[in-house]
Amino acid sequence: MSVLQANCPSCAGPIEFKAGSTLVIVCPYCRSAVSRTDRTLEDLGKVAEIVDSESPLKLGLKGTYRDARFELTGRAQLKHELGGVWDEWYATFNNGWVGWLAEAQGRFYLTFYQPLPDGVAVPSFEGLQLGQIVSEIPGPVPLMVQEKGRGTSIAAEGEIPYKLSPGEQFEYADLAGKNNAFATIDYSMSPAWVFVGSQVTLEEIGLGDAKSVKREGKRVSAAGMGCPNCGGPLDLVAPDKAERVTCPNCDSLLDVNQGSLSYFKSLTPPANAPSFVAPIGAEGTFPGDVKFKIIGALVRSVTFDGIQYFWHEYLLYNPMVGFRWLVHSDNHWNFVEPVNPAEVEVKPGSTPGLTTVKYNGRNFKIFQDAPATVDYVKGEFYWRVEQGETVRAIDYVSAPLMLSQEITENEMNWSVGTYMTNEEVEKAFGISGLPRPWGVAPNQPFTGRFYYTWGALPLLGLLVLAVFMIPFTGITATVLNQELVLPPLANATTPTAMFSQPFELKGNRNVRITASAQVDNSWADFDVDLINEQSKEVAETVGVPVEYYSGSDSDGAWTEGSKSTDATISSVAAGMYTVKVEGTWQNWQAQMPVRVKVEQGVNRGVNFICAFIVLLIMPIVGLIRKIAFEGSRWKDSMFNSSSSSDSDE
Repeated sequence: MSVLQANCPSCAGPIEFKAGSTLVIVCPYCRSAVSRTDRTLEDLGKVAEIVDSESPLKLGLKGTYRDARFELTGRAQLKHELGGVWDEWYATFNNGWVGWLAEAQGRFYLTFYQPLPDGVAVPSFEGLQLGQIVSEIPGPVPLMVQEKGRGTSIAAEGEIPYKLSPGEQFEYADLAGKNNAFATIDYSMSPAWVFVGSQVTLEEIGLGDAKSVKREGKRVSAAGMGCPNCGGPLDLVAPDKAERVTCPNCDSLLDVNQGSLSYFKSLTPPANAPSFVAPIGAEGTFPGDVKFKIIGALVRSVTFDGIQYFWHEYLLYNPMVGFRWLVHSDNHWNFVEPVNPAEVEVKPGSTPGLTTVKYNGRNFKIFQDAPATVDYVKGEFYWRVEQGETVRAIDYVSAPLMLSQEITENEMNWSVGTYMTNEEVEKAFGISGLPRPWGVAPNQPFTGRFYYTWGALPLLGLLVLAVFMIPFTGITATVLNQELVLPPLANATTPTAMFSQPFELKGNRNVRITASAQVDNSWADFDVDLINEQSKEVAETVGVPVEYYSGSDSDGAWTEGSKSTDATISSVAAGMYTVKVEGTWQNWQAQMPVRVKVEQGVNRGVNFICAFIVLLIMPIVGLIRKIAFEGSRWKDSMFNSSSSSDSDE
């Protein structure tokens, strides 16, 4: 690597341009931005001191990306128009690549300049719309506009590959794509430049061992600042990232500007909002075994039908991970993390407020779409939060997750909240006694699935058992099928009888006796005795009346009764039997042919049906509870529905 040595035109201190692509270097002695031209060095003016942070990155740090080694040789610090700063680290590679490693809110994005095809230009800054796919940028995945903004160059150190002008303002747009794809359009140049890359972790670029830089002197001085309104002491948790902080003594909202505080406005707590449950400064361990500290709290609300509904949002901070949220509503809790908007699948050409969206393979159903207002703030925040500020908030539900979209004029953010029980929150903070939740939360999972899932297993077992037992108990055997002719009766009330041929019955099997007679608009009444041939005793007696009527009237033809009737008895002792058929009939003067059939092992299914009904009780109770639970969930939705797409997994 060739090194250009020179003297600072402002203070004459020695400076070195180590990278061939370096255009500007910040003099380490006088903080002048020195630009090199073909023949001379130019003093671009003084740059401010870098705002100290707990960033794990620093100049000279070396890493690896796609088997190429790189070194962080420069750093530009930029300020967002709504407050907050982010860092862009200049990475020079040993193979000649030049990249930028952006660091914002605990996330890292590595991008490289990508020239556009000849004759192709990206849309103008004014023409870009949130959610728009910028098809002019080639790549493996489409890139969606996530944010439009204006920034200001406020500080720098080391070497910079462009002509940095202190205090210069610029317009930009951030885009996101699937699989962590990321891009930035820089409108400070004409035509605009495009930088394409991806969101990365420090482990992925060989910097997993990097640790937060501690700057105790700066932090102590920041933490020791007093409120400019009342003089009361302030204890800032993240003074390097805070843009707004509230004074716990006088309830003033203060503006933070690079370590100094100025009074912004006095806060007015809402009359109906409950007090915060979790204190500022509390530390808890959340999913991923990451410890976060509560540094700020918001009261937010939406209004439906003239009624204001409040909830609390706690800002969590970890210097290595960034910011997360803990949302508290009706004593229900959600741990909220940011989501790549490109990973949320929506229908082409659709707008926010869809009935359903898809994320990570799950369908989410819309729950509410309303303006959410900040009613009260406490603690410190990484943006210039104001009491009364409003965003469009759209929530989609697939328990135990809630997918949320917040839209402002120039920014669109997606996040996913995971439902947490009181016990999980208490364990995270090492506390007890949190107030019990009431009602059903929008993404609260139903915990009674056991009743209609595991409760259905005995039903399945019963069905399998029934199929398995068919060869043993479900094959009906006919042991007698004989026609007996009863002679005419002596009179209408004196019965006559006939005996069948002998037949064999086996033990432990039921017996069905069927009597059939060709009656027509008449009746016959038979008593059948089952007689044991050995003991000559009657084992069972059953009555099998037969009657059949037919005709027609104004409504058409009709029939009533049947020419065949049966009766079933339980098992009898094994042995030889006969049946005695004794009967009377309407046309008693004529003989009565009657066919008698005796069957064994008849599968009536009574026991099966009784068992099925008993085992069905638990699943039915579970489904009733599920339906009631879902009704309670959706009764508070703007899109009230009796069903949901919850997976409850």
